[in-house]
Amino acid sequence: MTKITATQNLDDIITRVEGARLKISEHHIVKIIGISKYSEAKDVETLYNVGQRAFGENKVQDLKSKSEALEELPIEWHFVGTLQKNKINNLIDLRPTLVQSIDSIELAQELNKKLEAKNKKMSILLQINSAREDTKSGVMPEDAIEVYKQILATCPNLRLKGVMSIGAHVEDEKIIKESFKTTKKIYDELSPLGAVYCSMGMSSDYELAIACGSNMIRVGSTLFKD
Repeated sequence: MTKITATQNLDDIITRVEGARLKISEHHIVKIIGISKYSEAKDVETLYNVGQRAFGENKVQDLKSKSEALEELPIEWHFVGTLQKNKINNLIDLRPTLVQSIDSIELAQELNKKLEAKNKKMSILLQINSAREDTKSGVMPEDAIEVYKQILATCPNLRLKGVMSIGAHVEDEKIIKESFKTTKKIYDELSPLGAVYCSMGMSSDYELAIACGSNMIRVGSTLFKD
């Protein structure tokens, strides 16, 4: 990816994010996470050099290799994939800024236990399966508030920062919108408990997600396209 292409890609996304967020409020800030899972470390570096600061990986091994290759840069790394319990220690050692994909109370408690043993803390989001799709991870919407409270009560080494979800995998925009609104409603209920991030929206639907109240989007293909 050339510097010119990276600049164009980032500018295009920022312009569209600005348009979407200003329809809600000039005070509505949206954080852009560049999902680099199909890209090389050099592309991450190119985007960093034109102004993109936060990147996300969905495999612990890929996060390790890219963060080590780019350790000179103060990149804000996010983990966005399914976390297997046998990879927890490896992930803790990489010290990501935010783990967006804690999809059960069991995983949260296992992560908390390993963090306690290492005397460390970690910021996380609770993943909600608001589309109710078998192919997606996450707690069911009706359980989300209770699970969130359980994590707050039983996992002192986790800093719970909000919620994450993936929009419904369908063509019908109304159904996608409903899945986003479900997550946003839960987020609003959790805001008094310290939730600050409502992470939803990817390359294909981030403008719709922002219209539904997302304040963090995860874009890969549109940001890294050549």
